[in-house]
Amino acid sequence: MPEQDNTLADFDLIPDQDNSRFLVHNPLEIVRILRNLALRNAMVSAFFNAGKESLLTSVLHVAPEQHRVILDTNANEALNRHLLQADKIVFTSLLDQIKIQFVANHITSATYEGKPAFSIPLPEQVLQLQRRESFRLTLPIVHQVNCSLPAGNEPAYQLPVGDMSMGGISVSIGQFPDIQFEPGAVYPGCRIELPGVGVVEVSLRIQSMREVTLKSGKQSLRCGCQFINLHPAMESLIQRYLFRLERDSIAGHHH
Repeated sequence: MPEQDNTLADFDLIPDQDNSRFLVHNPLEIVRILRNLALRNAMVSAFFNAGKESLLTSVLHVAPEQHRVILDTNANEALNRHLLQADKIVFTSLLDQIKIQFVANHITSATYEGKPAFSIPLPEQVLQLQRRESFRLTLPIVHQVNCSLPAGNEPAYQLPVGDMSMGGISVSIGQFPDIQFEPGAVYPGCRIELPGVGVVEVSLRIQSMREVTLKSGKQSLRCGCQFINLHPAMESLIQRYLFRLERDSIAGHHH
């Protein structure tokens, strides 16, 4: 069924001609992946109405014997109603750096443990993208995001963030020639203010340094940093922010 593959691929932000090798078809494995999402209470984004609308949900229960997956409703009742009218919904989530994506062509109201819920058929396939770089989203220039890096007794450095994933960020340090970054060095107490989401406090490990040429033609130093011991609350802030960026870029693609 190559037609199915396209339905998954057309929502994937990283155009990959061959997503089929990341598709899981084994029903037991699909149940395991979805149960894992439920167990970890992972945030799941549901994109519908050709990607113009989305809501956050989570997997509450997987019932293979009924061939159903039960999902949480959203606080926004209007969105819930729109979702129930949707004829194709693409669900995406991130778990341990792995992007998980599945599609439902049918969704109904249900109750779970006495509360309202959604029910979808158990998906026949799940896309599991294990390439970490696939979720590095380049942050929009419009809202410059800075990472504030403590500098002993000096005022903190405000380093512009270039891109971000669940695993780390890259920052440009061209305008701070006195920063002595050594790969492997760890900087605790960094703060990243994410517009509309909140402040992430995190320790960064310097991974790599490279020279990049900016649009203006100037050379700048770009530094790749890895998040260390990311607190779950911080992880969910980053996830929310990345989902928001992803949603905006999907909406942008469809205009």
